[in-house]
Amino acid sequence: MEDQFKDQEIILDQSATVSRNFVANVFSWMTLALAITAVIAYTFAHSSLIELIISPTGGLSILGWIVTFAPFGFIIAMNMGYQKWSATAITALFIGFAIIMGMSLSTIFLVYTGSSIVTVFAITSATFAVMAVLGYTTNTDLTKFGSLLYMALIGIVIAMVVNWFMQSSGLDFIISILGVLIFTGLIAYDTQKIKRIGAGVEHGSSSAKKLAILGATSLYLDFINLFLFLLRLLGSRD
Repeated sequence: MEDQFKDQEIILDQSATVSRNFVANVFSWMTLALAITAVIAYTFAHSSLIELIISPTGGLSILGWIVTFAPFGFIIAMNMGYQKWSATAITALFIGFAIIMGMSLSTIFLVYTGSSIVTVFAITSATFAVMAVLGYTTNTDLTKFGSLLYMALIGIVIAMVVNWFMQSSGLDFIISILGVLIFTGLIAYDTQKIKRIGAGVEHGSSSAKKLAILGATSLYLDFINLFLFLLRLLGSRD
């Protein structure tokens, strides 16, 4: 009987170790993607490369519109290609996604001051860290909470489309507040989900590598969207 308990403890310890390694891998990929995006965004914004994104009239160029919508294509491709593509292919798409996002986000340097961008990035990083730790350590099941957040996210996407025509500053403010709340909650939810996925994967397998990339993509999007909504609220415009 005592040997059975010891065997169970060993299995639980091994599962916990695999889960921690998986989560650490996910956060490493997310951090790398953020670094790539930041470098690309800064490089484009502070060089003549920005002329590829912005047309002479001040609006987006053809390439600017392409890089604005291209990230959606990368996300769809990564999720649809999970079963049939290799881990290397999924990773390449992820890196390409981070680069395209950097090109797209370079335009924020033309709208907001550099100091406010740095400040909001720091606030976003601190908020992300707190919520990620909360999501990883809490014993509360966040599944229902996450479902409500995703429904709310659909709601604000619709509201943003409507406000694109209305151009209401009041509605824009409400959308920004809700966006901050939704993505703050999603960080905790996605972290817990990734922890649970990590407990069931085979360490070192191709499937585990691909799941780590998809998990990093989810957290990356949570971070970027929280950053952008906070920037809308707190950023100082040039």
